Amino acid sequence: MNEPHLLALDQGTTSTRAVLFEVDGRERATASRPLAQSYPADGWVEHDPEVIFTDSLAVLWEALARADRTVAALGVANQRETAVLWDRTTGRAVAPAIVWQDRRTGPACNRYKGEGYEPEIRRKTGLWLDPYFSATKWAWLLDRTEGARAAAEAGRLLCGTVDSWLVWRLTEGRVHATDATNASRTLLFDLEAGRWDPELCRLFAVPEALLPEVRDTAGDYGWTELAGRRLAIRSVAGDQQAALMGQGCVAPGGLKATFGTGAFVLLHTGERVVRSGAGLLTSAAARVGGQTRFCVEGSVFNAGAAVQWAGELLGLEGPAAVERLAGGARSDHAVMLLPAFTGLGAPWWDSEARGALFGLTRDSGPAEIAAAAIDSAAHQMGDLLEAMGRDVPELGALRIDGGMAASRGFAQRLADLTGFAVERADYQEATALGAAMFAGVGAGLWDVEAAARLRPDAERFEPRMAAEARADLRARWLEAVGRVVGRTGGA
Repeated sequence: MNEPHLLALDQGTTSTRAVLFEVDGRERATASRPLAQSYPADGWVEHDPEVIFTDSLAVLWEALARADRTVAALGVANQRETAVLWDRTTGRAVAPAIVWQDRRTGPACNRYKGEGYEPEIRRKTGLWLDPYFSATKWAWLLDRTEGARAAAEAGRLLCGTVDSWLVWRLTEGRVHATDATNASRTLLFDLEAGRWDPELCRLFAVPEALLPEVRDTAGDYGWTELAGRRLAIRSVAGDQQAALMGQGCVAPGGLKATFGTGAFVLLHTGERVVRSGAGLLTSAAARVGGQTRFCVEGSVFNAGAAVQWAGELLGLEGPAAVERLAGGARSDHAVMLLPAFTGLGAPWWDSEARGALFGLTRDSGPAEIAAAAIDSAAHQMGDLLEAMGRDVPELGALRIDGGMAASRGFAQRLADLTGFAVERADYQEATALGAAMFAGVGAGLWDVEAAARLRPDAERFEPRMAAEARADLRARWLEAVGRVVGRTGGA
């Protein structure tokens, strides 16, 4: 009864939430606030960094109000690649944050590709040259924010992803740090050397002096004081790597997918650095005790966002209403939604692609559009799993979490359209749970393997669709992709 709590801060693309856990992984309390995005130009997506911080404080306070025991540690999980630039003296952001979905630096990425830099960048970072990642975003902020480049050269500015921004503010400027999982998503991090790469920093014109120190995922990130409690911050992890931990995928072969605004599938590869030949990414899965473990990842930019779009288009309240409407779609409809609202991610990497509806007939209606929106998430996951299977044969069952995974119907549809067995736990907050697990490791409560055993039991969904029917739907999907990819000079 005297065992301490663990607290997780899960700062995502559309919400910020804090979850208080018992040490056995059971949720005790949660608090959440929605996070607004702004779209100042075509392909641009921004957040207000000050709102991210004040919302984080608010949800942490609310969750802490439910704590009746000591809180052993706070773990932070964050939306990755989102770029923040701030004044090191005032602690205030000097510009809006450029969100991971933002495509404004596409021309810069294409210029670097044209100059032949991509192979060396791929070799060092495991990433493709794409606006998705942070380096070109920071360069854009430094060059387009009045006085920023000069202030940076004078040592007055710092930059980081959302985790670094939050740690800096929570510790009142005592700690400027990130972890290996977030660093590995910037285009500036040498994956195997485990450090910022000076040549890449010069190439992208991001001064290394602005960047945070890279630390272990489970480790010391200082402390903060909230609600009269001094909280030790003992982990930082990118949200997808936190979810990998929350799904108990801590050994080679662990495979998980998270369905939120986007969708992300990660395959744990242990100490092995797998260089994808199929358009996927190589990143750090975690660094604990100075030892890095790696993963292969595929990223979809719009999954839950496509369902949200369909709901708004059709005047529906929330994803559950979209799913109910989709249940009335004709079983033989041929509508395909390509939700390339902010380009296409892996394995296509076309930053200029834009969304489209295909296969509309006179009897297509709202139900068919709703069904196409839901199926688009499953089809995009199918693209990623097929690409991943070319790099690492004999993939196992897919563990899923996130908003769309709350639906048993979606879990079955995912199994049917991908041909993979799907495992779905009733508790969907794998990102927050993973942040708490890492915090427990950082606080010395357990090791990684013991933490992984906190994963909840899961229900298994086997594919029911006939292979021929699946192949027909996949062919229609890939035909639709072919009509969008490369049409406007993308990657």
